[in-house]
Amino acid sequence: MSESTKRFSSRRTFLKATGSIAASSALAGTAIPTVHAGEDNTIRIALIGCGGRGTGAAVNALSVKNGPIKLVAMADIFDYKLAGSYKRLKKHFPNQVDVPEDRRFIGFDAYKKAMDCLKPGDVAIFATYPAFRWVHFTYAIQKGLNVFMEKPVTVDGPTTRRMLKLAEQSEKKNLKVGVGLMIRHCRGRQELHKRIRDGEIGDIIMMRAYRMSGPISSFRSKKKPEGISELLWQIKRSVSFLWASGGCFNDFYIHQIDECSWMKGAWPVRAKASGGRHYRDEWIDQNFDTYSVEYTYADGTKLFFYGRCMSGCYFQFASYAHGTKGAAIVTTARHTPGRVRTFKGHNMTPDELIWAFPQPEQNPYQLEWDDLITAIREDTSYNEVKRGAEASLVSSMGRMAAHTGRVITFDQMLNCEHEFAPDVDKLTMDSPAPLPAGPDGKYPVPQPGIITDREY
Repeated sequence: MSESTKRFSSRRTFLKATGSIAASSALAGTAIPTVHAGEDNTIRIALIGCGGRGTGAAVNALSVKNGPIKLVAMADIFDYKLAGSYKRLKKHFPNQVDVPEDRRFIGFDAYKKAMDCLKPGDVAIFATYPAFRWVHFTYAIQKGLNVFMEKPVTVDGPTTRRMLKLAEQSEKKNLKVGVGLMIRHCRGRQELHKRIRDGEIGDIIMMRAYRMSGPISSFRSKKKPEGISELLWQIKRSVSFLWASGGCFNDFYIHQIDECSWMKGAWPVRAKASGGRHYRDEWIDQNFDTYSVEYTYADGTKLFFYGRCMSGCYFQFASYAHGTKGAAIVTTARHTPGRVRTFKGHNMTPDELIWAFPQPEQNPYQLEWDDLITAIREDTSYNEVKRGAEASLVSSMGRMAAHTGRVITFDQMLNCEHEFAPDVDKLTMDSPAPLPAGPDGKYPVPQPGIITDREY
């Protein structure tokens, strides 16, 4: 394993770090408003998507300490993922995991069966691939369920438009919805955001962000092996396929695009970019190995983003903001700890330090769950769907700019008619994959300057 891979922070590594949480964390109940159904004050959870991210989210949920919480249903497409997740969660939370075999569901309709085990006001965790996010969220709204959904929440223009409409519906029903952009819940970044708004580094004039590591997750894939359908292979290797995940750009890079835009207080209005595929050998995924994007905000301010997934190269995982009076570190080397700081100059040396958030920090993966459950119990306004959809759209905007070789605006991305998987809500175990392979077993890849009105 490369050093860059070892250092790469994700919910999977957070899960490992929290695996020793004691199962005795089930606590006595507290008063709860009518927004949550259940006279015994227990919030019931259904986990939909039982991979590393989903299991990590369940760990966070079961670790909230402001009242009793139980996991009562689980769903996935792959039975081995559900079985592994159940075993791990039951081991560490034996009194909070109540999921007998008849509440463990496999298949494309498993999400409905899991949510049917809940009552209005309970919580559904959506940690499947983002292609399915709008499908699952539609059903949750019908059921009156609060939701935690992983990022990204959309992968293209049509699904973003759909999700924005669903956001409005969920707000009208007073549903509490968290989106897994956990940096927004980091107390250090929240304090940094306040200091920037108060003028500590002056007006932001430029930002830059780096996500450079070796290949991780299912970033690259080889031809489908025997013994698995094309559809299930693409879902299993989701980061390799744009329809399932938005590719590595949306799945990996959305966090830093979001955190920088948060510090700026706006979304960029256009993007121009470049990228390429290198040393591909037998890899058949749709990703570029390198991406360089210049995002422009309405006032002309720039965010320069650099992404790379290549072995043997310089590792960097950081975000910076430069202002008229100084600079700030938004992310130092990984999602957590952020170790945010402000400086009176742009060299960001110790002698220029203005302020640093005290260490150690609380983990934002846990804080986002603490905040969501508190909002449910206290019935306060809490809905992150619109922001999550917009962050996903801005990520897609940069990706499309690189994949087409054109300048792409926010509105162009939002109104783009290329839907990667228009019938994803109709998939069954026997369905063909949304992305057919060619006779050589390879898949269509972006061709900048050649295909310019869509990404492949």
